[in-house]
Amino acid sequence: MSKKSAIVIGAGIVGLATARALAIKGYAVKIIERNFKATGASIRNFGMIWPIGQPAGKQYERSIKSRDIWKVIGNSSKLWYDPVGSLHLAYHDDEWKVLQELFEIFKKEGRDVQLLNKEALLKKSAIAKEKNCVGGLYSNEEIIVDPREAISILPVYFQEKLNIHFIWGKTVTAVRSGQIAIGSEIIRCDQVFICSGSDFETLYPEEYAKFPLTKCKLQMMRLVEAGLSRIGPALCGGLSLIHYASFKAAPSLHLLKKRYEEDMSEFLNLGIHVMVSQNQTGQLTVGDSHEYGLSPDPFDRSHINNMILEYLQEFTSLNRPELIESWNGVYGKLTNGQPDLFSSPEPDVFIVNAVGGAGMTVSFGLTEELINTL
Repeated sequence: MSKKSAIVIGAGIVGLATARALAIKGYAVKIIERNFKATGASIRNFGMIWPIGQPAGKQYERSIKSRDIWKVIGNSSKLWYDPVGSLHLAYHDDEWKVLQELFEIFKKEGRDVQLLNKEALLKKSAIAKEKNCVGGLYSNEEIIVDPREAISILPVYFQEKLNIHFIWGKTVTAVRSGQIAIGSEIIRCDQVFICSGSDFETLYPEEYAKFPLTKCKLQMMRLVEAGLSRIGPALCGGLSLIHYASFKAAPSLHLLKKRYEEDMSEFLNLGIHVMVSQNQTGQLTVGDSHEYGLSPDPFDRSHINNMILEYLQEFTSLNRPELIESWNGVYGKLTNGQPDLFSSPEPDVFIVNAVGGAGMTVSFGLTEELINTL
């Protein structure tokens, strides 16, 4: 009996993860990507595999599964990863109270976390700012990859290990049950999976219009600082505490948010919270902002980057790092609180999209789960 065949449209992280999940279920898989390499949100991020930000239950379980898959791939390929963990810092008493609450909650959930006083924190991080530091919450569960390197290595790895075939530089112009079209060329298959990222307009726009979708534009930067070695865990300032769904479990979070609304309203209006990750060359990825709408402004705004850098100085000891790159990324997101979109506009055609900013964190776990339900 011949294998079932599947075509995956899009070679970002969701498409790559979908192709992998299909291949390990025994499908013959092709990925078609309209660019000659992935250039979207999958390469424009921190490279954080981030269970700490995922709420208990299905999303957290997906993130741990995904992290473990990243490790397996890294251990059997040239993919660099750093199991460095994450460190959330407190420089005010209300931030410290939230971190203490989260520590108790996360420990009960079985997460690998530690509550650190100032002295222990400064030993853990090479760049945490000493002045006014109260303490921090360390999680041992996060890893860092370099997204640009990772998204270029995965296709080679999957082709070699799973016999997934890649077609680059071809645009799928139409999809129907059992086939796709690239202009006048028809390719037949058993199932089609559309993983088109923030492109809701090209394939099945009427299907996307059924869902409460928006797009999120974020601004980010890469910095280098002379003489800086490894920084330790990925670092997060207090503003990140009101960004991630898992932190909503803290009873006093609303009080912290109220202070931010009074003292830092412009940061909140622009969705700014500041984090730092480090790649294998020592470069620092810093960001980010969050601006929502179906037609994001394509232009970066220098004052947003300046605000990010201003807040960076509130919790790090970096001394005039050099800006080497800045960019924006755009991803799709559901506005009803659901973590992803999985839809079938017609038989054997599936849309996998709208994982928000958690694509690197959840995609491997999510797509294994989805493919197992078919």
